[in-house]
Parts: sequence; structure tokens; C-alpha cells
Amino acid sequence: MTDRSLRERSGEVSADAADLALGARIREYRKMRRMSLRALGEAAQASPGFLSQLERGQVNSSIGMLRRIAVALGVTVADLFDQDSAPGPKVVRRADRPTLHTAPGSRKFLISQRPLGHLEVYSGEFDPGASTGDDAYTHGDSQEILLVISGAVRVELDGTAHELDAGDSIEYRSSVPHRVVNSHETPAEVLWIISPPTPD
Repeated sequence: MTDRSLRERSGEVSADAADLALGARIREYRKMRRMSLRALGEAAQASPGFLSQLERGQVNSSIGMLRRIAVALGVTVADLFDQDSAPGPKVVRRADRPTLHTAPGSRKFLISQRPLGHLEVYSGEFDPGASTGDDAYTHGDSQEILLVISGAVRVELDGTAHELDAGDSIEYRSSVPHRVVNSHETPAEVLWIISPPTPD
């Protein structure tokens, strides 16, 4: 039984409204990825005609097909049904930012909200002497920019050190081994901007 059938039986929403909302979200995510119907069809193993009808709420889809569409769009099936995940202005209060696991003495927060669009943005805080870890790391092969908001840090790129003060930035590929260290006596805050988003 599809999500549509379950929601119809529960009386939550009419079939037409559910189909239109689902189709609209699929279309928004496709446009956000700058994908044509043909490109999405090739990735999800579906015809452009079927996808066009799906986006307009004219046909229903199996869960298997929705899974393939979600994978092709870089989102989850749940994202396709989440009305709050539709693109648009999203205010994130500092106290509500999702926190990621980091090395002792440092904190990392997700600024861009999932499902990720064209970029991902993180804020990082480093206590004196803290770092991203003992070893340099890599993730995907995206454009990455690190901007120092306050304090100063050392960015190590493939063994080469770069000292950055507040207002300084550095750009590199996320596939290059990198590490951030606060070797100073005051806290530091940085911002990472990565495009396109890299795999988790």
C-alpha cells in the first residue's frame, strides 16, 4: 500500500491534495538540483512523461519508484512527504542549530538545513589548543571555503600550514587532506562553505 492510500484511509488529506503536494516537492527538488525531467528519469529509471504527470499530481507512484527518485534527487523518501522540508526561507536560531560530533574542545554546527541543496554550511568553534582531530581528513571532492569569523587558526592542507586571522579565508578541494588547529590562547570561530554537498 502506498503512502497516498494510507493517508486517504486515515482521512488526513484527500488523494488530490496529497498527489499535488508530493508532485510539487519532487519538482522543487528537481529544479533545485537543476535536473531536467530526462536526467531525473535516467537516474530513477522512469520515463520523463511519467515524471511530468507525477509532478502535476496526475498519477500515483510506488514506494520503490519514490525511493529511486529520492536517491536521484539526493533526499530521502521522508523528505518527499515532509511539508516542512519544501524549499523557502528557513530561520535557524543559534540555540537550535544541529550539533555534530567533533574532537574535544571543538564544536561544529550545521547551518544549512537538510535536505541539502547546492551547498552545505557549518559553523565551528575551537577552544585554545583544540583542533578538528589529530589527523587530516578528506570528504568527497567539492569546493570548500573556510572563513575565520573570530580569533585565529592554522589550516593544514596536505602538510602545508596556513595561518589565518579573523576575516581571512582559504579555498581548497575537500579531497585534499585538511585539518584546522587553534594554537592560540583565545577561542576561534570559523565557517565552512562546501559546494556541492559531500557524502555523509
